[in-house]
Amino acid sequence: MIRKILPIIIVSFLSIIAVDYFIGVTDLSLIRRDQVKTEETNLAQPILEYGIPVDSFYVSEFTVRNGQTLGKILYNLNLPVDVNQFLLYLTPDVFDVRKVRAGARYKIFYRKDSLQTPCFLVYEVSPVEYVVFNLTDSISVYPFKKDIIPVRKISEAQITSSLWVDMKVNGLNPLLALELSDIFAWTVDFFGLYRGDRFRVVYDELYVDSMSVGIGTIYAAWFEHRGERFYAFRFIQDSVASYWDEKGNSLRKSFLKAPLRFSRISSRFSGSRLHPVLKIYRPHTGVDYAAPEGTPVMALGDGVVIEKGYDHAAGNYIKIRHNSVYTTGYNHLSRFGKDISKGSRVRQGDIIGYVGSTGYATGPHLDLRFWMNGKPVDPLKVKAPPVEPVKPEYMDSFRATVASLLTQLDSVSRAATAGGFAAQ
Repeated sequence: MIRKILPIIIVSFLSIIAVDYFIGVTDLSLIRRDQVKTEETNLAQPILEYGIPVDSFYVSEFTVRNGQTLGKILYNLNLPVDVNQFLLYLTPDVFDVRKVRAGARYKIFYRKDSLQTPCFLVYEVSPVEYVVFNLTDSISVYPFKKDIIPVRKISEAQITSSLWVDMKVNGLNPLLALELSDIFAWTVDFFGLYRGDRFRVVYDELYVDSMSVGIGTIYAAWFEHRGERFYAFRFIQDSVASYWDEKGNSLRKSFLKAPLRFSRISSRFSGSRLHPVLKIYRPHTGVDYAAPEGTPVMALGDGVVIEKGYDHAAGNYIKIRHNSVYTTGYNHLSRFGKDISKGSRVRQGDIIGYVGSTGYATGPHLDLRFWMNGKPVDPLKVKAPPVEPVKPEYMDSFRATVASLLTQLDSVSRAATAGGFAAQ
């Protein structure tokens, strides 16, 4: 029996020796080290908030009350540091204590011990920006910004009442209305939207955590106004991003459609109108935009201020010469824009003044005047030529961009009906 088993034992022993010789015996110490590394890797990473390991503290959230100052907040915490010394450390370039406002939120991080000692105070400047106060022995203050995450969306809606209202009804960020009004300012009359007008847009909405904090880049959109569809495509030419139609024509024309946002036309261009103050019929060679006092008034186009002053009828007024053909006027201003003076150059969209009721006016409004070759013309009927189109050397790249963006614009769920909304 032993004779039969012995050869098997010898062969097995020789096999072990051969494996050890050609391959090598596994180092058990290396296995143990690898196991330790794996275990360390698998340990839960600390949860950081504002750069602080939040799971190591008790956290309480508060709101600044009326009349409450940072000093009062710190004194009530019974800190282990000298509060007076801490406040002296807070120079305006570190943190301006005068900017602490009622209603602002702040958090206190307490050590997880029997004393629950306050270690950090985090003050919310905005949903994105915070200031972290280190309340331990090492006094320090540092700013902190949360990551802003862009989320690509495709949205659409139909106008039933107003652009702003319909944005909210369809669950869209109302700030999108401002962005669209800027992009289509030269092609769509946002003061005269019709029921049934609609739009579709591809854009990024910006989020901090799960909260929307604004609108990012708008890549493409179309706005259907009075049955006519206007396209806008974002394209970078000569390192400058701008918006163009599907043929490569710039959406930026010589003049804005209107000198202020989201108001209403209260009086139109007329050869005979009953003056609301003088109570006599006389020509009204302008368009009145009713808006709250203080509403910013923008220059319709690039130009030079040729007049700035006060007139009994027009009140505070400004005249801008845009070129040898066109001049615009802005009447009844409550005050003028910063650095606006006779002879100063302005760019399209610059704030040149603010809506008021100076001169012969029964309420706050802007009286917009338009002259073509020195003759008054209806501002609502002026058709200004566009600026230069996409340059020939960029057209191939532009067409490729348009093709890609059109695919995204057309990818909206067909289930999104009138007044509906789709986003992803």
